[in-house]
Amino acid sequence: MNVFDILGPVMIGPSSSHTAGAARIGLITRALLGQPAVKAQIFLHGSFAKTYKGHGTDKALVAGILGMQADDERIRFSLDVAVQEGLSIEITTGELDGAHPNTAEITLTAANGEEVSLRGSSIGGGNILVTKVNGMDVSLTGQHTTLIVLHKDTPGTIASVTELMADCGVNICNFRLSRKAKGGQAVMTIEIDGQFDPALNDKINHLPNIYSSTMLLPI
Repeated sequence: MNVFDILGPVMIGPSSSHTAGAARIGLITRALLGQPAVKAQIFLHGSFAKTYKGHGTDKALVAGILGMQADDERIRFSLDVAVQEGLSIEITTGELDGAHPNTAEITLTAANGEEVSLRGSSIGGGNILVTKVNGMDVSLTGQHTTLIVLHKDTPGTIASVTELMADCGVNICNFRLSRKAKGGQAVMTIEIDGQFDPALNDKINHLPNIYSSTMLLPI
């Protein structure tokens, strides 16, 4: 733990969990879509569902979806900014079995019809944990440079990605694999130490059986 974990993040208030963490969940969802969204469907669970209007969780999530950082003064006006930028927003509330109290599920749609969905929780002090991407289990904190690699579940695909990373001198500090069914779509979540040349991500995108690889810088 470092001093920033104790003091909390630089942020727009009122709450690190309901504001800073929520903004980071929105930012990661936007990064995974890889382009501006025209539609955002947001489902809120637990404490998020009960207090989102008073704590500004809705504004923070939308701010992140629009690309704003947790300390951006425009967070307070993000719903108005969304209207100006043509982002349609739908917010619903309910319960999710076994989910952290501060959990949101977001589905973003781009103008070309591409979609991405994410489940993320704000776990305190502005820290987050993403547990699902496109319905598949992941474990992502946003604290490390991370590759989210969607691919076909075929023998040798994981090895081709990790061998390429090793050849580029990249050290993996956390790896998780999830799949919907044998031979179907799967996702690798690969967190690494330090930075790496973005050209590596381009090389991964050109490997066989890779649908997409997205590089997320620490958020």
